[in-house]
Amino acid sequence: MADQEIPATNPESEAIADNKVVSFHYRLAEVMPDGTRSEWMEESHDAQPLLYLHGFHNVITGLEKALAGKRVGDAIEITLTPDEAYGQRDPKAIQRVPIKHLHFPGNSKLQRGALAVVQTKHGRRNVIVGKPGKFNADVDFNHPLAGRTLFYAVEVVAIRDATEEEIAHGHVHGVGGHHH
Repeated sequence: MADQEIPATNPESEAIADNKVVSFHYRLAEVMPDGTRSEWMEESHDAQPLLYLHGFHNVITGLEKALAGKRVGDAIEITLTPDEAYGQRDPKAIQRVPIKHLHFPGNSKLQRGALAVVQTKHGRRNVIVGKPGKFNADVDFNHPLAGRTLFYAVEVVAIRDATEEEIAHGHVHGVGGHHH
């Protein structure tokens, strides 16, 4: 299973619904307050499509709702408010953390705007460094896209039934999914 392709089963009739594994390509831009869009911030077209298990909130709520009922080959464009995407920014999510608890991926180092990882009682969390100090740093636990209105252009590539194990675990396994 881990190295299998993700073929669509009967693409003419199969629609996205709960317990389906969905493969899609996307482009993401921010919608500015004046209604214009930024340049594309992310896209998957030069890489493998994204996979998720529909009905398990493995993608943002607004996108999952918009994809329900779509079929292979369908393309949608959707604008999502912060509440439909990554939520509103929470000022309480900015916290002071001892620098010794921050781990920096790659060659990044302690500086304003740097991405860091911190271990919490709820697991590893990505944070953005706000104000670095000598022993502590103010870090932002908000998702980097929280508070933003987002525009997605999405194309459904494949749909298949999820395995019993995927449903039990609540996420996709194999290529493009979770590996245990």
